[in-house]
Amino acid sequence: MNQKFLISILGPTCVGKTFLSLFLAEKLKTEILSCDSRQFYKELKIGTSMPTSEELSRISHHFIGHLSIHQLYNAKLFEIDFLKRISKLFTKYPILIMVGGSSLYEKAVTEGLSEFPEIRFDIRNHLIYHFKKKGISFLQKEFLKFKKSGESIDIDNPRRLIRYLEIVQSTGKNPSFFYKKKKKRDFVILKIGLKMPKYEIYSRINNRVNNMMKIGLLDEARLYYHYRNLNSLQTIGYKEIFEFFSNGKNDFNKSIEKIKKNTRKYAKRQLTWYKKDTSIVWFDAKEKEKILNFIFKIVGNTGFEPVTPCL
Repeated sequence: MNQKFLISILGPTCVGKTFLSLFLAEKLKTEILSCDSRQFYKELKIGTSMPTSEELSRISHHFIGHLSIHQLYNAKLFEIDFLKRISKLFTKYPILIMVGGSSLYEKAVTEGLSEFPEIRFDIRNHLIYHFKKKGISFLQKEFLKFKKSGESIDIDNPRRLIRYLEIVQSTGKNPSFFYKKKKKRDFVILKIGLKMPKYEIYSRINNRVNNMMKIGLLDEARLYYHYRNLNSLQTIGYKEIFEFFSNGKNDFNKSIEKIKKNTRKYAKRQLTWYKKDTSIVWFDAKEKEKILNFIFKIVGNTGFEPVTPCL
């Protein structure tokens, strides 16, 4: 088959993306590439729900634990690295599977990211200084000063706010000015979205956090507390525990509940993002056979379909 396919498995955290990716990879005899930016860092195994050693041994994975928390990395670099990797893998496989919940990194692969201008470091440092001194409300107020009608970002995410503001204040133009049209890829992208009742997702989130605590998230966070200001550690699960370490008066059980709450909010933001993408084909998360048959129907005769016995 000359045409190449990238199957992108999307959906909120805890919906079952890893389980489906392993099932499909085994059926399609292919490999898995992660676009989950939290799982890039080899030190952060528990708090990011990195695939287990057993899961990693079942199928070859890429972009799992390939970086250190001390390495600087971003979605643009990921786009470059990912495209290089799949160009080699497509010489072996007609179909590859991408899975992960980091929407910006998924977009880097499927649409491509724009080239943004150089940023003045004095402006960036000024924003960071006032954020640390005054809190996120400072960034939110500044964002509202420059926000154009129709523009929307996660105003609870200080990194996104700082990024937005440093572009505006460095160039005099809003980030949307620098956006490019989607880049044309030389492979077909098939997006599979997984859905599940909200109450079930929330129950899974709560159970996952409880399990993380049982298997050692507290010790893992303590090990890297000294590096808590690194960008790689500004993520749910670690931030809440770092706050507990910094202020021992806090009730640790409240910190655990805060992790659950923030993870639920993250899942909600993921769904909001994905609902804007009309190219996603949605399935119930438990419909693995239905999803497999749908893929067969789209990709055509790949040699993976079950052989019908002769009568």
